[in-house]
Amino acid sequence: MQSIMENIWGILVIVIVCPLLGALPLISWITYILSGKNLKDVGTGNISVSAAFYHGGQLIGTLSVISEALKGIAAVSLSQYLIPSQPALQIVALICLVLGRYITTKGAGITNVVWGILAYDPLVGALVTLFAVLGLIITRSKETIKLAVLAVFPVVVSILYSQEPARIIAATILSGLIAWIYQQIPDDLNLPVQTAASGTQPVMEYLAGESVIMSLNDELDPEIVGTKAANLSQIKRWGYSVPKGWVLPPHEDPRALIEYLQPSPLSPLVVRSSAIGEDTETASAAGQYQSILNVTNAEELREAIAQVRESYHHPVAVKYRNDRHVKEASMSVLIQQQVQSIYSGVAFSRDPISQQGEATIIEAMNGSATQVVSGKMTPEEYRVVVVGDKKLSCSEFTGNGKIPPALIKQVAYIARGLEKRYRGIPQDVEWSYDGQVFWVLQTRPITTLLPIWTRKIAAEVIPGIIHPLTWSINCPLTCGVWAEFFSLVLGEKTSSLNFGNMATLHYSQAYFNATLLGEIFLAMGLPPESLEFLTRGGSISKPPLNSTLSNLPGLTKLLKRELDLEKDFKWDYRQVFIPELTKLSNIVIEELSAEQLLTRVDIILELLKKGTYYSILAPLSAAIRQMILGISQEAIDHSVTPEMASLRSLQILALETKEILNTHNYEIEPENIFSHLAEIPEGRKIITEFNELIEDYGYLSQVGTDIAVPTWKEKPEMVQQLFIQIIQNNEIKSLNDVGEKRSMIQRRVDLKGRVTEVYSRLLAELRWTFLALENIWLKSGIFTQTNDIFFLEIEEIRDLVVQEHRLDFASREQLLDNILDKIEHRRSQYLQDSQIKVIPTIVYGNNPPSPVIPTINPSESVLRGIPASQGKIQGRVKILRNLQAATNIDKNTILVVPYTDSGWAPMLVQAGGIIAESGGKLSHGAIIAREYGIPAVMDIKDATYILEDGQQVTIDGSLGIVELAKLN
Repeated sequence: MQSIMENIWGILVIVIVCPLLGALPLISWITYILSGKNLKDVGTGNISVSAAFYHGGQLIGTLSVISEALKGIAAVSLSQYLIPSQPALQIVALICLVLGRYITTKGAGITNVVWGILAYDPLVGALVTLFAVLGLIITRSKETIKLAVLAVFPVVVSILYSQEPARIIAATILSGLIAWIYQQIPDDLNLPVQTAASGTQPVMEYLAGESVIMSLNDELDPEIVGTKAANLSQIKRWGYSVPKGWVLPPHEDPRALIEYLQPSPLSPLVVRSSAIGEDTETASAAGQYQSILNVTNAEELREAIAQVRESYHHPVAVKYRNDRHVKEASMSVLIQQQVQSIYSGVAFSRDPISQQGEATIIEAMNGSATQVVSGKMTPEEYRVVVVGDKKLSCSEFTGNGKIPPALIKQVAYIARGLEKRYRGIPQDVEWSYDGQVFWVLQTRPITTLLPIWTRKIAAEVIPGIIHPLTWSINCPLTCGVWAEFFSLVLGEKTSSLNFGNMATLHYSQAYFNATLLGEIFLAMGLPPESLEFLTRGGSISKPPLNSTLSNLPGLTKLLKRELDLEKDFKWDYRQVFIPELTKLSNIVIEELSAEQLLTRVDIILELLKKGTYYSILAPLSAAIRQMILGISQEAIDHSVTPEMASLRSLQILALETKEILNTHNYEIEPENIFSHLAEIPEGRKIITEFNELIEDYGYLSQVGTDIAVPTWKEKPEMVQQLFIQIIQNNEIKSLNDVGEKRSMIQRRVDLKGRVTEVYSRLLAELRWTFLALENIWLKSGIFTQTNDIFFLEIEEIRDLVVQEHRLDFASREQLLDNILDKIEHRRSQYLQDSQIKVIPTIVYGNNPPSPVIPTINPSESVLRGIPASQGKIQGRVKILRNLQAATNIDKNTILVVPYTDSGWAPMLVQAGGIIAESGGKLSHGAIIAREYGIPAVMDIKDATYILEDGQQVTIDGSLGIVELAKLN
């Protein structure tokens, strides 16, 4: 007991003393006494070692290092003295010290930690220090010291003390804390070297990772040297050919650089702008600033630098920035060796006019690229359709200029390769060819093609043509939940983000903002394609380590949500969802007034907020666990999902029906099956069970997330047709054919199924409520035809309910006229969009033109997609765009569909193979196909357009390919 009390008192002393020790502003006192400067009033305002070096000089900096080192050693020594049996508490002491330091002086505490680690464990400290010193010498970057503490320290502790989880956890928390602090405070080492204390400028240059003369060989910061120079330095490191170049930061004296370069007629230079904010995704600033060619002596170089700098303040450039709300900054100057060009030009990795498709547009001519971008001469134009992912090839070439096609194709591949490097953002590339090398002179986003909108995930979440009412409800719900997740991780960093821009409608189809999502995931320290990877599979990139570490606190909060998901849902399921759904189903909505129906809508919408949260997090949780554990899709049982449960119930009933009909020697004729069943007692029981099944699963529909689509309950004849097809099929699979499949993630998959049921039931209740409201307005003459209500948005419906009886006759008539005009216009647009044969998967920019019909390559014999269900089969194609056309399907049928949803399950299992235009390994169609051993390939672009009814194809669900047989 005495030992326990001693430990408790020891912990209390550590928790109290160490923060106070960290809070002691020794650096501030040393700097003020020796130099008279108050660090709070200069530079970044931080009281840190780097600030002491920067503003005070070498002596003050050295004394500051010693003072902070002693703090770290003292904190560890105190813990060792008080509780020597608990080494993990020594790291806790450093955590307390760092917190005290940050809260009071806004210091990161890296010096405290480095010396504290040496006192804590000399071996660990020596390894961390060795890494830091060697890294600093090799990289000449202060980031290496940070990396040593943030990454190497917890790794070394984990290796040396793998059996002591307390040490490992404490080391990880300490690293995460420092990473977070670094994101909160600026660093004095990033201030201009020229304004540092004179005696420490050489040291600051070295520690800041800067050379006296910056070049494109360095890793450049766009906030300091501008995006143009930073991009060129980046693509040069990627392996692209970039002319040798040097960068003059804003306000820096050019004399040293001019003396170093010594331009001459034999080696002319080009002087270019690299303004802060130029060549960004929001503003290209094309042609706004000066560029000067053929600089051949020192005096010309001096004048050229001055002219380029001065061009930043030109009235036209100032107006350009003001019009685009680009903040005023400064101008860096980029100086490069001038390429002696044979051919030059610009390349657009995507067609900026059509804003879709795979075409690369290239403008080229003899000589310098400046002639093309200046517009003084008319270049030759080429159009190259580039296909392929890992290996690019040309499927179509247009253009009859003098430049060899092989060179133009190479330019197209360079442009598309740069686009891929920049996360799919279309690039405007300035290039030059000197007879041997293709030089990249500039690459920047095509601002008119941003943001990038994608249907790849949206087509699974809410497929098909979407009505205004559906979108006005689904979009805020979905975007709101994602905003909650992102804000949880990023905190105040999300204040400038507009989550309402996360999704939109083009051609009445849902698209997600891939540009915004990519930026958010990167900011969270996750790969930009994280969402697509989890839902569809494929490759994934590595995010910056420092970004991941800095967001560890937020990511930990998100992880806790994931760990608590099952517990939270069970509570809400019992306490909220089931009671409320029971109440909703027991009310006769036909007896409610418009006001009461609107109240019912609001109740359901509140429930849907919770439901949307679970409907997003549950499948992501299952996918993450499956990825981490490496469990195959085939090892998972999806029987809890509504589509599988309804399908199996329907199949069991079909088996019984078939036996009854055979026992009574009835012919199995589609048009007579239900009439035959009505003639016999066993048959009438089947009809009763079928009606009960419709009642149980009446909330399902062709598109589960679209409240404008009729449910099974409203259209039972559609389910009857599928039921009859199952009876006619000679290969009915029973529940036992599937078998029991269990895995470590099974509980999450089962949870996902229960969430889907709740969410679908809520949406069905919402639809039926709106139908009841529509019926009232049809009777009163407000609406003229059914489904009018789905062409209004939720707020318009709300206003109509509130104002209908409050307005005088004239105002009411005007309101109704406006409503009917909106409905007519939107219905016309909806019908027009419904006629579009091919919807582009990717749309560039906010106002895309009409979709371009893709060119079918007659020589193409293989289509590639996502392998979704193993197996290989040959059969005939049947194009199916909706369930109403689901007839004559058997095991020789290869169904080709635009998408799949829960209501499609009974029809999909009748086919021999499935091809879908959208969807991934976790889509409804893929799950059903795997459960029933049906080969399936998802994500075959434009499949319903390229393939034809009756065409023979072979699909390989393991490889994700479709082999085409030539049509007769």
